[in-house]
Amino acid sequence: MFEKLVKIICEYVEVEPENIHPESRFMEDLGFTSFDFMSMLGELEDEFQIEIDQQEVANIRTVQEAVDYLEKLSV
Repeated sequence: MFEKLVKIICEYVEVEPENIHPESRFMEDLGFTSFDFMSMLGELEDEFQIEIDQQEVANIRTVQEAVDYLEKLSV
């Protein structure tokens, strides 16, 4: 799941995959804007065939938190 997410992240921001870590923060470390983040969420819904709760993702700050959330939805 982490590797898939890293690949998708790289489509939205100019960061090398090896510079993305579980503790990387979307906004502060990876340079996401709110628009980038919301666009990526839409792609994640399509990619993983899930429905993301907008209120729950408002608390997601790091890549690992996103992985944990996606894994929970994918069960």
